[in-house]
Amino acid sequence: MSKLKLNITMSIDGFVAGPSHSEQVPLGVGGMDLHAWLVELAVFRDTHGEGGGEVNASTPIAERFFENVGASIMGRNMFGGSGPWGDEPWKGFWGDEPPFHHPVFVLTRYAREPLELEGDTTFHFVTEGIEAALEQAKAAAGGKDVSLGGGADVVGQYLAAGLLDEMVISIVPLLLGDGARLFGGLGEARPKLEQVEAIEAPGVTHIKYARVK
Repeated sequence: MSKLKLNITMSIDGFVAGPSHSEQVPLGVGGMDLHAWLVELAVFRDTHGEGGGEVNASTPIAERFFENVGASIMGRNMFGGSGPWGDEPWKGFWGDEPPFHHPVFVLTRYAREPLELEGDTTFHFVTEGIEAALEQAKAAAGGKDVSLGGGADVVGQYLAAGLLDEMVISIVPLLLGDGARLFGGLGEARPKLEQVEAIEAPGVTHIKYARVK
């Protein structure tokens, strides 16, 4: 059965992106430092056409990012930009050949035709809300799982609605002080979770949680 799964890195004070997010600084000030554990891995470098890198306890975590994943969902900020699309819509942060290689459903208030890029990645823009995006993503995934991207607000919406099945939170010893707080938008929702795995690795601890149904 298809699951909605999240992999995300968080500072120890609860932020998944730094302050002052912009097109020039997609992860906010200091946000790139959250992912130092990932960009040093050989498996990450291989996917970006680079050699070298480390193999350590984080390697299986990174290898699972797109394991059995047939589609992804992300928010507009993670795709890139804000507001109406304009006459010549921007292709977002991901370049001509994004790393997904499957359909990606972008939550937005502004309708737009699908954007087909190299490497079998097509961005679909969903204006009907989180449940519609999940329904479309599961249909496109063909029985495989759906990966949930950011930002923090989107994660909070799916978590509060009881639609997020599993999440791996990679916690790094970094204090950002401000930015996008992962669990800041849950309101009164208190979803029940159980810890199913914890892996210590250089510079990061990976904790996997599953939704208690």
